[in-house]
Amino acid sequence: MEAWRCVRRGYGRCVVGRGRYPMLPHHQKSLGRDWTTPWENLQRCCWNRHISSCMRWPGHYSRAPYPYFSSRHFSLNWKPPCLFESRTQFQSWNWRPDNLSQTSLIHLSSYIMNSEGDEPSSKRRKHQGTIKRHWEYMCNHNKEKTKILGEKNGDPVCDNSENKFDFSVMSYNILSQDLLEDNSHLYRHCRQPVLHWSFRFPNILKEIKHFDADVLCLQEVQEDHYGTEIRPSLESLGYHCEYKMRTGKKPDGCAICFKHSKFSLLSVNPVEFFRPNVPLLDRDNVGLVLLLQPKSPSAASPAICVANTHLLYNPRRGDIKLTQLAMLLAEISSVAHQKDGSFCPIVICGDFNSVPGSPLYSFIKEGKLNYEGLAIGKVSGQEQSSRGQRILSIPIWPPNLGISQNCVYEVQQVPKVEKTGSDLTQTQVDKTEVLVTDEKLSSNLQHHFSLSSVYSHYFPETGIPEVTTCHSRSAITVDYIFYSAEKEGVAGQQGAGVALVGGLKLLARLSLLTEQDLWTVNGLPNENNSSDHLPLLAKFRLDL
Repeated sequence: MEAWRCVRRGYGRCVVGRGRYPMLPHHQKSLGRDWTTPWENLQRCCWNRHISSCMRWPGHYSRAPYPYFSSRHFSLNWKPPCLFESRTQFQSWNWRPDNLSQTSLIHLSSYIMNSEGDEPSSKRRKHQGTIKRHWEYMCNHNKEKTKILGEKNGDPVCDNSENKFDFSVMSYNILSQDLLEDNSHLYRHCRQPVLHWSFRFPNILKEIKHFDADVLCLQEVQEDHYGTEIRPSLESLGYHCEYKMRTGKKPDGCAICFKHSKFSLLSVNPVEFFRPNVPLLDRDNVGLVLLLQPKSPSAASPAICVANTHLLYNPRRGDIKLTQLAMLLAEISSVAHQKDGSFCPIVICGDFNSVPGSPLYSFIKEGKLNYEGLAIGKVSGQEQSSRGQRILSIPIWPPNLGISQNCVYEVQQVPKVEKTGSDLTQTQVDKTEVLVTDEKLSSNLQHHFSLSSVYSHYFPETGIPEVTTCHSRSAITVDYIFYSAEKEGVAGQQGAGVALVGGLKLLARLSLLTEQDLWTVNGLPNENNSSDHLPLLAKFRLDL
């Protein structure tokens, strides 16, 4: 049993002596990002590194601290082989190696192999190729059509009309140079020259020029680079730029840039998530909300609200993430609210540091979340285990934040003081009180927007996940473009949660890639893609 415990812990113990030595031979075979080795080699060696099973099939990723033996290679009645040179048999196991063929393989995932010397061959530097991405059209008669990028950045055409306003939006975490250098362990797979800002920025600018989006939502925009290079370069391309730097020591932030030819600026609304009077909100993340007026011949064209944010990374602080999101939604509600009580169309971009299907993601899409009994580490879906984690408090944030459970700014009570005689009636404005209602005791969060995600997050043919970021530690989806659109069974019903002026139709999106696709070009960043995130791009139509 000691040997089997060693196997589960990820290393092998010698039968003779006390040393530990590598189990995998130097000539292991590689398949994608995972390692395979013949059983005869496995019998002669032992583990010395952590090994995580990662057998993959449509719609499911399993991770376990021991190897997974695939039924494709073995019969259901096979017995585990002897792992040692001496072929010592443990009676309690009753293993029979003769049931295995010499060509059988064991599948060993590289997911937790974190030693620089033990990186799997698929993570080692490769000949650089070009990532192939294509347009996926959403209109019915073009739904199956795709266009490979490289020939021409063609526009999808669905239904021409003078009463339509088409525009494109890009969301892109461009990787702050300071953050790259502070977290260099994430980029050990990269050649050093591709990590220099002097190499990276021309590539990033080339991507922006190529895609030619009408609106850019950029995250991790470093302040000094923004002032000296990013803003001047984008202004020369016809963009107007707005920027909000983080409130702490890290000199990066969020930027929204839009083309003068497509929009005029109505308002700029920065959002600081740090609040000195709220102990929960001690992080320096920020958001930015713009109200844009489309330049359209139609005089009745509604404004468009565009928001950009980069939420806290820490996987174990879901309470902070949800509060930051609520603050952003409250600001969007304030900015997008129109005189007739409806909301103008909304686009929300950013790095949300949450995975598809997580409670935070579901809250954005479904507009509601009951967080009673939810562990703070489960909110973003980045952590698989909630052991030792506390449960979200009810309410999550204190009343003095001034945001309700419906993610709107609470109505403030302004007491009026009547004075007679020569004194005029005055309003006491220097001291206001936030109304606190019984809803503060509820564990139900809500918002009043009907939001959809541009991306589906899984490839429909295979169920393999799409990824938006890929470096030495992980490859997952954390970046999103959400937009307001009427949903079936919601819009048009009596008592619907939100009324939209027009509404946005998704015309097309730039396809995402799998983790395996990205490792064929050595992950991110690489010679052609100079961030550890992929740019997201969508084309919308606004009915006027």
